[in-house]
Amino acid sequence: MKRIAIARFAHEGNSFASVKTELADFQAGEWATGAAVPQAYHGTNTEIGGAAAFLAERPEWEPRFLRATFATPSGEVTRDAFETILGEILQGLAAAPSDAVYLAQHGAMQVEGVDHADLEILKRVRAAIGTTPLGVSYDLHANITQELLDLADVSIGYKCHPHTDMAETARKCLGLLFDKIAGRIDPVHVVVPMNALIPSINARTTDGPMAEAAAFARGLAAGGGLLDVTLYQGYAYGDRVHAGASAVVVADRDRAAAMRAAEAAVAEMHRIRDRLFIAMPDAASGIARGLAEARAGRGPVAVIDAADHPGAGANADTPDLLRALVAAQPDIDCAFVFFWDPGTVAQAIAAGIGGRFEAALGGRLTGDFGPPVRLDVTVERITDGQIVHTGPVYHGLALSYGRTAVLRHGRIRIAVTEICQMVTDPSFFALHGIDLASLGVLAIKAKNQFRAAFAGSFASMIDVDVPGPAAYDFARLPWRRIPKTHFPFAR
Repeated sequence: MKRIAIARFAHEGNSFASVKTELADFQAGEWATGAAVPQAYHGTNTEIGGAAAFLAERPEWEPRFLRATFATPSGEVTRDAFETILGEILQGLAAAPSDAVYLAQHGAMQVEGVDHADLEILKRVRAAIGTTPLGVSYDLHANITQELLDLADVSIGYKCHPHTDMAETARKCLGLLFDKIAGRIDPVHVVVPMNALIPSINARTTDGPMAEAAAFARGLAAGGGLLDVTLYQGYAYGDRVHAGASAVVVADRDRAAAMRAAEAAVAEMHRIRDRLFIAMPDAASGIARGLAEARAGRGPVAVIDAADHPGAGANADTPDLLRALVAAQPDIDCAFVFFWDPGTVAQAIAAGIGGRFEAALGGRLTGDFGPPVRLDVTVERITDGQIVHTGPVYHGLALSYGRTAVLRHGRIRIAVTEICQMVTDPSFFALHGIDLASLGVLAIKAKNQFRAAFAGSFASMIDVDVPGPAAYDFARLPWRRIPKTHFPFAR
């Protein structure tokens, strides 16, 4: 029987976030090893869930599960956490030989003192396994270089944004890897960089300009007989020289064909590039519009703050959106989701259900984006913060927000959590007793992942442009490493 080692070490690092990502943050996210891995990921829409399902259909291959972990995007990973997790994976690879290796990365990890963390991971894995065939999968927001591709035998990325094809990506990666091992194909990889940072807020593959580019890529792959075409949108907030969008093409032996297709794909991304940039209202204008629509019977309305979205590496701490909602003095039911604030959760628990206290919300980690919003609140609900995803993103995966609280101020209910995790799933609202259909406005720190489960729940969704670590306006951020030859810095 052949053996395949499987590991996941993934993180999306925001260079402008004020909080480093430590080992405890990985342990609070996805964290499993050995026999616990297939149990944790069974039936989930994740890369490891997809890999486990794929291998269950192939009894001639024995999976050997090493460390599988992912922490919610945040600031740079500490060097200690990086070395600890990578060291565990390398020890697992060295403990027993394998006939193949599958590694699920993200492609936008930032680590203290490391120029290109994902490349460093692959270099060390390749040194540990020698010529053993290696398959690697990436998030659509990976920052890809040719050096990364040259270290893997097979490398592909997600095609969907919002990300609903994680399990499918793993299955395809493993299928190509096994075809490579059997001698049926000999994959060659080519990347063509776009030399541009693009905002993800209007880069969904479900609609708009990026949907056109995604359809073009699918046509390229089918018409050219190629193994894979991935349009990587890149991760702009990872301030590194290799950051940016790109196209990667995998062909069977034909590097020239791969290059032609990659160049055509990048040309298509340039064609739609300027349409990715859109005008958005500020927080006050977005809230005013949302309330007006709801009062006119066109609710519920979601007002979305992407600049403080944990899924983009922010820390659910900026106060502008709540400040605007409070200032509007809504006379209809509204909800604000959410702040990451363990101290306020502890205050709520101490006060108890029905208890009152003055909360200082937002601006806890840094004053760079404004002072806290101080409110008299009543504790309405306390939970254990445990959910299992029921929607299309991470379907079936368990997640913990730590203890959480719902606070009420007038017609506004405010969710506060002990652990910073993105909100993408209906189970979060069920846990907190928030009936979306009964709301006028939901003000939420979220982005496109949120739309996958909730597009049908709201009469409209209003994206707002506010300050934050993942601000839509790139000019607001203190870049240090991004080449100034990149668009939009050079036009």
